Amino acid sequence: MKSIENTNFNGRKVLLRVDFNVPVDENKHVTDDTRIVEAMPTINKLLKDGAAVIIMAHFGRPKKGGFEPEFTLQPVAKRFEELLGKPVLFTQQLLGSGVPEQMARDLKSGQVMLLENIRFYPEETKGGEDLARQLAALGDCYVNDAFGAAHREHSSTAVIAKFFPNDKYFGFLMEHEVTNLEKLMHNAPRPFTAIIGGSKVSSKIGILESMMNKVDNIVIIGGMRYTFTKALGGKIGNSICEDDKLDLARDLMRRMDEKGVKYYLPVDSVIGDKFSNDANTQIVPSGEVPDGWESMDCGPESCRAIRDIIMNSKTILWNGPAGVFEIPAFAKGTSEIATYVAEACKQGAYAAVGGGDSVAAVKQMGFANQMSYVSTGGGAMLEYLEGKVLPGIKAIQD
Repeated sequence: MKSIENTNFNGRKVLLRVDFNVPVDENKHVTDDTRIVEAMPTINKLLKDGAAVIIMAHFGRPKKGGFEPEFTLQPVAKRFEELLGKPVLFTQQLLGSGVPEQMARDLKSGQVMLLENIRFYPEETKGGEDLARQLAALGDCYVNDAFGAAHREHSSTAVIAKFFPNDKYFGFLMEHEVTNLEKLMHNAPRPFTAIIGGSKVSSKIGILESMMNKVDNIVIIGGMRYTFTKALGGKIGNSICEDDKLDLARDLMRRMDEKGVKYYLPVDSVIGDKFSNDANTQIVPSGEVPDGWESMDCGPESCRAIRDIIMNSKTILWNGPAGVFEIPAFAKGTSEIATYVAEACKQGAYAAVGGGDSVAAVKQMGFANQMSYVSTGGGAMLEYLEGKVLPGIKAIQD
């Protein structure tokens, strides 16, 4: 792994790809600056060396091509400047206008500039080589620290690396992500438990298939568990279910049995008569949900069983909440799991949390700092754990 750790970038113009795709409110104020904060160690290292840093980032999903005011990085630039404690040069002019090109030429050691949203260029998401060449011309070396976009073969995340065959590096965040994921894939202490949630089995097939070759236990939570429950003949009321994946669910359970992997489906559920915090609720066996009711969370008996599994594990991977945690009435299962995983960490277990909803949950509940590793990339983490080659990583390693 080619890290920036042992390289001095004094006097160099570094092209740095980061993930600054952060949430903003209706007034365009950044509401969660975690991704900016997590890029700071790499940026500060480059600046301490005496580099001039040219940052590339995306924001949202612009579709039109060219500048779109609602997707400008300006609010991000403002928050970034506050965190950095020094001016950040920024222009809404795009490449080809001559403005960002001139700014890059004039950039001095110790200065930072942020390019406007890289996805304003349609070529970016197509992996266009011409755009990659234009970007490469701005600097003399390339650092990728955008793990959240590492599974995309885009101009700024992968293609650009070919223009720096001997001067391409992982930033500290990317290096941290890869090191931790490699531990999960190849060096995880046993017993190893994977807790997999989410609304759809179809979105987690890859990780379930990959993990059943690596773990001792798989705990299946969230809405996707009701596809398994129905596949076993349970009555699930109005609970979310992929009827076209019932045979797949049976096949996955059969294969886990054959491999000797223990899998656990919650035995009771908190159900509601509507998708609301003021819904009427009751606790029922998971396979006995009445018509007109929908499962929203794991029940107390399930939480106790999941706690026992977690506390007897030395490695825990958690991807996906237990229920509709954004509604307080149905957040207890997710909160309980977060508590158990944090407790296991205190007792020496290694716990990795990934996936947008799981990460949001542990942050919201104040447990993020108690986990061994919280991934910044939902889709990228899933694809890595599925055994897929991530273009943004391969481009640096080649």
